[in-house]
Amino acid sequence: MRVIVVGGGKVGFFLTMTLIENGHDVHIIESDQIRCATLADRLDIPVIMGDGTSIEKLMEADTENADAFIAVTGRDEDNLIACQLAKMRFNVDKTIARVNNPKNIEVMKALDVGYPVSSTKLISELIEQEVNSAGMKLLASISGKGAISQITIPKGAEIDGLPLSKIHLPSECLIVSVIRKERLIIPRGDTLVLAGDEILAVSTNAKRKNLVKILTKMR
Repeated sequence: MRVIVVGGGKVGFFLTMTLIENGHDVHIIESDQIRCATLADRLDIPVIMGDGTSIEKLMEADTENADAFIAVTGRDEDNLIACQLAKMRFNVDKTIARVNNPKNIEVMKALDVGYPVSSTKLISELIEQEVNSAGMKLLASISGKGAISQITIPKGAEIDGLPLSKIHLPSECLIVSVIRKERLIIPRGDTLVLAGDEILAVSTNAKRKNLVKILTKMR
């Protein structure tokens, strides 16, 4: 997914690293020249130097083609304006704003910022939940070490029509249930997995990506 990050401080840097590791295409906008050079050197991604509330800079970052827009500067006002511009001027559906002062959360909600949040961890979880291109939704985090995920089996998947006993999952993953045409199935070894099924699975964070790859790999 194409993600625009405004703000290249500590929050923006570590968030961008997480997004890159999860396979997202990230562009970052940062106003400080020295910080821009550091980001470009360490992350090897497009870095735009300038104000994230500037339409010109948002255009330079190709915001109109972004799937998600995240503003994580140290100024709530800038994060609000940047998200409003992304949503209203560039029609970005999913916008997320870092809130440094918790008192501003309700204000941002009232002004239609998609997701005002005050934690880097929450931001990264929202990204995984809302814009993951592999058909996976993160439903819950388990003590920061594991996750409950929902994966939709795509048409043409290698595992379409296979029983669970024939699908080799990592040992740290467990399929909990299968939802098929609104019917809940408690899976057993002979339960067939079909295209369109919604799989509910528990996994460690380290193996979640492997789980998604196995369940969504195409023929």
